[in-house]
Amino acid sequence: MGYYFVREYGAAGDGKTNDTAAIQQAIDECHREGGGRVVLSSGTYVTANIEIKSNVELHLEHGATIVASPNPDDYDCTVWGGGRHYLIFSKQAENIAITGSGTIDGNGKSYIETDRGHIYKMKRKRPFTVLLVGSKTITIENIRIVDGAVWTLTLSGCSDVLIRGIRILNDLKVPNSDGIDIDRCQNVRISDCHLECGDDCIVFKATDFLWGKGPCENVTVTGCTMVSNSFAINIGCEVEEPIRNITVNSCVIRDSHRGIGVHLSNHNNVENIMFSNMIIETRYRNPDWWGAAEPIYVVSIPWTDKDKLGHVKHIRFSNILCKSENGIFIQGWEDYTVDDILLDNVRIELDKWTDEAGGRHDIRPCHGGDLDGRSAGVYDYPTNGFFLKDINGTVTLRNCEVVWGEHIPDYYKHALEAHRVQGLDLQNFKGTAAFPARDEAIVRTV
Repeated sequence: MGYYFVREYGAAGDGKTNDTAAIQQAIDECHREGGGRVVLSSGTYVTANIEIKSNVELHLEHGATIVASPNPDDYDCTVWGGGRHYLIFSKQAENIAITGSGTIDGNGKSYIETDRGHIYKMKRKRPFTVLLVGSKTITIENIRIVDGAVWTLTLSGCSDVLIRGIRILNDLKVPNSDGIDIDRCQNVRISDCHLECGDDCIVFKATDFLWGKGPCENVTVTGCTMVSNSFAINIGCEVEEPIRNITVNSCVIRDSHRGIGVHLSNHNNVENIMFSNMIIETRYRNPDWWGAAEPIYVVSIPWTDKDKLGHVKHIRFSNILCKSENGIFIQGWEDYTVDDILLDNVRIELDKWTDEAGGRHDIRPCHGGDLDGRSAGVYDYPTNGFFLKDINGTVTLRNCEVVWGEHIPDYYKHALEAHRVQGLDLQNFKGTAAFPARDEAIVRTV
């Protein structure tokens, strides 16, 4: 394998010089000569618009940092026709890798417009940190990615992807600072990662605005730890093609606004999803962030009045311990199908330990609301261990348990509340009302 050292192509690595051209020259020569490793040694390389090409491994040695240029004019957003700024990019490349013990810095701090205390308002032209589209046979390993300005590691229309041992450490006040976005990708393996993100840590979607066509399918997530101001693991919201065949196992989620689940907002289907062997801790945050402290969440509801819905089917949650300020939430919509949802050996302990206001539901994005408005999607509601509503298929709760903690507000109510659930199957369900003398019903059905 050939080695191409970027300093030999004129890169300064001094944190001041724009080294984009030098790094790109090393990548281009490596690609022309059949492939190899492009090496960044210790130093800080200010860059924009780096394109990884087939058979190239971009390798950051310990102490090496790529930092996104703070100047929007340094970015050419016409390169791939998507009209978006990016730091590191690939288009229809094969056999590519980003490796090493160095750091990729998205420089989100340079794109803050105002600080609202709990959330930033960001400048419009902020770059994706890593954006790989239409590519295959991809390895991203051991790298550290920090301070993403918007989606941090995004793969769209890609296949045969291995993401292992990476760290994503974003400022938790940056909106839309997703960790890993898997869009219309197939055969993806994510393992042994630690993610801290203002928005979703890992999200699976099938958008209509990034790259190509096809489902998002055949994905495994194993052994990851996560913190999020929104959803730790989100399947949805954009579902323009099917999302299916995803397993999530042996992960720990803490201090997050929402834990795991599905949100279907579009006309296609989400099916064959398994979450197992997990520990989840969720808490309330300001409602400017989507979520309401639900450890497990499944919702099917149209994003706009023009959206039709597909179905949500064959979803499994097993061997999960939850501690939360809100309950498990499952809701369908009209006659659209939510069916075959199983929660097996799920224990939830409800308690209140933050100063954020609780006792609410949040079903955004939804018909009648917008990205910033909360009137349609956020509303006050008592807290129940499990809340089920408008489900025209089956929901099975097997060996599930609700436990109330030491600090429970007056709005904590029933172990289970169900509205218009066609097929509710309770098998060895355990729990009491939060205040048995006041609320006699353990299970309330309407």
